Amino acid sequence: MKYFDEMCRAMEFIAQDKRVVFMGQAVAVPGTAMSNTLKNVAKEQLVELPVTEELQLGVATGMALAGHIPVAVYPRWNFLLLAVSQLVNHLDKLPLMSNGGYKPKVIIRTGIGSERPLHPQFQHVGDFSEAFRLMCVNTEIIRLDEPEMIFPSYQEAMERTDGKSTVLVEYGDYYNEK
Repeated sequence: MKYFDEMCRAMEFIAQDKRVVFMGQAVAVPGTAMSNTLKNVAKEQLVELPVTEELQLGVATGMALAGHIPVAVYPRWNFLLLAVSQLVNHLDKLPLMSNGGYKPKVIIRTGIGSERPLHPQFQHVGDFSEAFRLMCVNTEIIRLDEPEMIFPSYQEAMERTDGKSTVLVEYGDYYNEK
């Protein structure tokens, strides 16, 4: 079982649910390693967005409230930082602010940028998993350290009924190394 293959398998699995919509940059078109994991997903489930990270997560939250299961794709943690307010102050806190009345489930897919064979510089390789665990109470942060973690983690994110969202953190280097 290889890391990349498990990512593809997980994406195909969650795409079986027609409520799932993948959204982000390089989702419907090539551009990142993550794009390649969506090749077998129906085109009508892929929503290509401009570089508007905060808007993207706001739209995902709204879609979740409307009954969809959005998968917001941010190829690197460093890009997801631009949506911190939407994640920490809105998506994560809606269950608290509404006394449990609203429990949007958004799956956020992000990554720690690949450093090999070429280091893209430090604005692309951050891992902010621990910091976000401290800031979020209704969002689970899962680092996908090993290939065998990938499918069960996405399955849990899809099937969870506890009203929580999930951030799944990939390692760019593992696409070719594990």
